[in-house]
Amino acid sequence: MKKQFIAGTMLLASFGVAAAQGLYDIAPNDDATESSPIKWSAGLSASIDDNVSPTVLPGTPGFENDVTSVNAYVGAALVSITPQTTWDVFARIGGIYYIDQPSAVGSDDMFGQGRLGVNWAHRVSERLRFSSRNYVAYELEPDYSYGFSTDRQIGEYLHYESDNAVGYRWSERFATYTGVKVRGLDYGAVSSANDRLITSVYNQFRYRASEQTIWTLDYRYSETDASGTAGDSTNHFTSLGIEHRFSPNSVLAVKAGMQMRDVDGGKSSDSPFAEAAIRTRVNEQFSLRSFARYSLEDYGTSFPGYTYDANSTLRVGVSADYIVSPQLTLHAGLNVIMTEMEDGRVTSAFGPVPDLDQDLLNLYLGFSYKVNEGVYVTGSYNWTDSEGNNGRGTAAASRTYERNRASLGVRVEF
Repeated sequence: MKKQFIAGTMLLASFGVAAAQGLYDIAPNDDATESSPIKWSAGLSASIDDNVSPTVLPGTPGFENDVTSVNAYVGAALVSITPQTTWDVFARIGGIYYIDQPSAVGSDDMFGQGRLGVNWAHRVSERLRFSSRNYVAYELEPDYSYGFSTDRQIGEYLHYESDNAVGYRWSERFATYTGVKVRGLDYGAVSSANDRLITSVYNQFRYRASEQTIWTLDYRYSETDASGTAGDSTNHFTSLGIEHRFSPNSVLAVKAGMQMRDVDGGKSSDSPFAEAAIRTRVNEQFSLRSFARYSLEDYGTSFPGYTYDANSTLRVGVSADYIVSPQLTLHAGLNVIMTEMEDGRVTSAFGPVPDLDQDLLNLYLGFSYKVNEGVYVTGSYNWTDSEGNNGRGTAAASRTYERNRASLGVRVEF
């Protein structure tokens, strides 16, 4: 490929601030309170990565590959709020150019990055409302807060989600939300065996016990169309939950129940299911978001020659912001992902498949310093430690690694 920087890639239409923030927002997201005209942003940064292809095995090209890169992007955001309709739109497009091209097989020196999200809600009357939350990303690194990936791929992947619902308030205390949700993963030629398309229908009963507290009862049915050696699956979720607003700036949402999973040509299983999220602004300077989810997942279960029918996964995330001064803001967070893959199926002459476990810890720190109106200096450090246990052959070895990343750049807003 020619060594030139091409800032750009395709973006697809999508809807949803709540979807765009992933597992941090199982609670209703009402951050947008007033209209805002279109705001533009652009950024340029330089990065160092001491293990750019972390799942590459020892002794093969790309193992612990130390590289430098340049990342550039442009973005725009718009919020429009009327008494009946709310729009919240975000778009970002850019690219990563590796000055030292990663030596892993199949890697390149230029990758596109793009995201687009729009949140739309329309209030037909005091009782009836419609909402549409959709999101699309085409990018290289996994974002752990979306709940579908643990490891970096050699190439870009496409992730998209569309959540459309109708809400109706039957009385002052009782309401329902009924909707359809579609979520897809497309890894292209790099890892097409793990492509997934998940279609869900759901209904939520909501009972307002007080001004601060809402009890919820959920039922969700989903079908997963799996590629590669994995079998298609169906899932039934039932859960009881509570949403409680401690203050105008603090809200907690918790759900717990059962997940019943049936796998074509494989082993079916039942499992507890739980998820929780909290958003709070402790004071004018400090804000915090966190989530936790435990479930059986369909993602990343296919390997050459075999696959797993059960992937029990615990995901935990924390994100914090602290305003030191009008000029300086600090960011920090962590992600913990613990997976247990069981019920392995052989699709070639390999013999029994042992279980595969992986524990991943990701920590990050960052800052944003306001130089003047609209100009910011930004920086970040990201540390990842992963450990794979058991598994067949290279599966566990490819999931045992350590990775350090650091970047420094500038952002302009206008």
